[in-house]
Amino acid sequence: MVTNIKISSLIILILCIFGCQNAEQKPIKKIEKNFGLYENESDSIAVELKLNEFNNWNELLERTEQIVCNDSLPKITFNNNSIIKRVYLRNPCWEGIGCILIKQKNTIQIHNDTISKSDRFFYPLDSLTSVLKKDFENNGKIPSWSVSPEKLMIFISYDNNNMERLPKTIERVLNEYEKLTDSVVLKIWLNEKFDIPPPPPPPKKIDEIELIENKK
Repeated sequence: MVTNIKISSLIILILCIFGCQNAEQKPIKKIEKNFGLYENESDSIAVELKLNEFNNWNELLERTEQIVCNDSLPKITFNNNSIIKRVYLRNPCWEGIGCILIKQKNTIQIHNDTISKSDRFFYPLDSLTSVLKKDFENNGKIPSWSVSPEKLMIFISYDNNNMERLPKTIERVLNEYEKLTDSVVLKIWLNEKFDIPPPPPPPKKIDEIELIENKK
């Protein structure tokens, strides 16, 4: 009787070991999400940007433009334990293009982890949630904020030798974006830092113009 119990226990132990091995070998299916890839586009035209291969910001921008000017999409991939997120950058090819007209109110600029809007206010990166939310919900009500979420574009830039935080910044943008919408049409540009021009002076009132004329 004792022998039978020992044999039964041994069989159970062996089955448990094989069961654990099979469980370990079973691949975990990861969730995949693509951001910035339009319906008429395919991942087959994408070229991976491995951020750790670039020495500075200028090199990354040059490689990004090379990719888009060859009719491809620059892509950055974040592969975590349970999810794969791919970001397809919407940088344009500047060859043969003088300028692209983009209304500043439809943009969020992030430079060196500082956020700026067209109203010339500056915010720390910790304010990204509230800035995105305000742009998403504005719908043209405040003239200096976004007309609609579909038109919103996010520019990200860093000083030339200060780009080590870029991956975390992009991941943060993705996470906050997902909290606000199910849409994956996220428009991110890697960009050179450009200053927002100051707003024009307010128009003078009629009595102010008359006062100036009388002083002449």
